Amino acid sequence: MATLRELKNRIKAVGNIKRITKTMQMIATAKFQSAARRANETKPYSEKIQQLVGQLAAAAASGDDISHPLLEKPAEPTKRELLLIITSNRGLCGAYNANVLRTAAAHLREHDDVQQDIHLVGKKGIAWCRFNRHEVEQAHTFDDQPTYDQVEALATEFMSRYTTGRYDAVRVVYMKFISNARQVPEVATLLPAEPPAAEEAESAAGAAPSSLYEFSPSPEQLLKSLLPVTVKTRLFQCLNDAIVSEQVSRMIAMKAATDNATDMGKMLTRQFNRARQAQITTELNEVIGGSEALN
Repeated sequence: MATLRELKNRIKAVGNIKRITKTMQMIATAKFQSAARRANETKPYSEKIQQLVGQLAAAAASGDDISHPLLEKPAEPTKRELLLIITSNRGLCGAYNANVLRTAAAHLREHDDVQQDIHLVGKKGIAWCRFNRHEVEQAHTFDDQPTYDQVEALATEFMSRYTTGRYDAVRVVYMKFISNARQVPEVATLLPAEPPAAEEAESAAGAAPSSLYEFSPSPEQLLKSLLPVTVKTRLFQCLNDAIVSEQVSRMIAMKAATDNATDMGKMLTRQFNRARQAQITTELNEVIGGSEALN
């Protein structure tokens, strides 16, 4: 059984841990609110671009066939793909990184007949690839608030590599944010771009039923201008979703750690009180026993 001094030291240590986890929970909550606000502000623009691209694709399909390098697969398959894995730079965020990396590992196993050029965002992904001996072609660094210019440069590089026929596809493994209680790891195909049908795009954006429009310039020309923007905004939305999911996972993990520290502190306090009461009882018995011996 632990001594009183040991129990007192444990209570003090648990109290220090509780203060740290409580502070980290508050920081994660503030970062989550900021990241969620950024993601919600960019989502309407991303959805509207998707809706417009769907309408243009439907209008262009009524005439000639749609032709664009970002829509077409390479004439000769290269059996080579680019895989971007988005993880966090720091830990203490529950199963966030484990779920993303588990999804990436499953994707690599399913496509073991294709050479995967792995690009990474986040130090946790770098450590995972080093441990599993996966060769990393390039690691990208973003902070908690990546700018659109940073993401645009990365998306432009991916589009340039794809249009030159280097890759058959460009995919992104990230944590998709659905709600505060639900985040789902997902493998999204960034290229070749697949514009949704007009009806699907309007339904996703909550728009009115499909209407007839006159486009100037032609839908084909507008589609060629908007497709690169769609790829950039989609990659930007993936990064924003990943950051929001990371912060909400860290917030939940730190809250659970704080609650566990509270419960452990109460348990240790009860043990300390019982041990102290037992010690007092023993001392009283010794005093009474000594007094009786003198008589």
